[in-house]
Amino acid sequence: MTQKIAVVAHAGKTLEGGLPQLRRSLAEHGVEDPMWAEVPKSREAPKQVKRFLKEGAEHFFVWGGDGMAQRCIDTLAGSGATVAIIPAGTANLLASNLGLPTTIDGAVANGLSGRPRQIDVVNLNGERFAVMAGTGFDANMIRSADGGLKDKLGRAAYVWTGTKSFRTPPFKAKIEVDGSPWFSGRASCILAGNVGALFGGVRVFDDAEPDDGVFDLAVITADGVAQWARTVGRTITGTPDRSPYFRSTKAHRIRVKLDRKVRYEMDGGARTKAKDYILEVEPAAVTVCVPAHPNGGEPT
Repeated sequence: MTQKIAVVAHAGKTLEGGLPQLRRSLAEHGVEDPMWAEVPKSREAPKQVKRFLKEGAEHFFVWGGDGMAQRCIDTLAGSGATVAIIPAGTANLLASNLGLPTTIDGAVANGLSGRPRQIDVVNLNGERFAVMAGTGFDANMIRSADGGLKDKLGRAAYVWTGTKSFRTPPFKAKIEVDGSPWFSGRASCILAGNVGALFGGVRVFDDAEPDDGVFDLAVITADGVAQWARTVGRTITGTPDRSPYFRSTKAHRIRVKLDRKVRYEMDGGARTKAKDYILEVEPAAVTVCVPAHPNGGEPT
């Protein structure tokens, strides 16, 4: 590969032999001296991505979880640069939805010889995400799990904080889908997904694809532990639409107006509170390296 290659790594994330192994694996594949930046927090990654773009980087290896991938993809969308993901995070939902290798050597090989796949992103109030965004329940769950608890418990942190978030009071919402009224009422969670599997491999949006030119939207109206338990049970069995508290559709653009400011998250990263949200799909906005074989697997 003759492209100028850059590595942007979340220094706090680990996988197998860590970043030293990543350097060795790249060298074994002929990438001896890539542009290299390590950041302590994912929110510091965009500055390094922009710097490398100015220096002529064309292909980026991103080391970290969904939050790190989101920050980099937000910056790289529309730039023409390609992205290879090394899934070193907690959930790694983007990597699992795309069928990416989970080992360092496999991810490096995929990043250098995999198939380029153009995927959509969704722009939420000026910031792009590739997996999901949520308002209400899941945002509170993720915010509570961030930091030390997630570092200690991993995915179990989401389960622990999720049980507490069941008691989050609902909010009133009005939602327009592609310019037409679609929902008006009380809700406890609004989810927008660019992929199908959002929680630990559970498919919330059964036929969602990251390159279909639309995103999926769901409103959950469950209130209290009993209704949430029923909704979660339906979701785990792959039939969330059968729950009376779950309503979904597909959209190119939505506008959400709430009766109060509510916290939201995107790709597992907590954001501040907002009262109005506009989400719009940007088709084929970024190119990600995926396994060359349709059934997945690590390149040889």
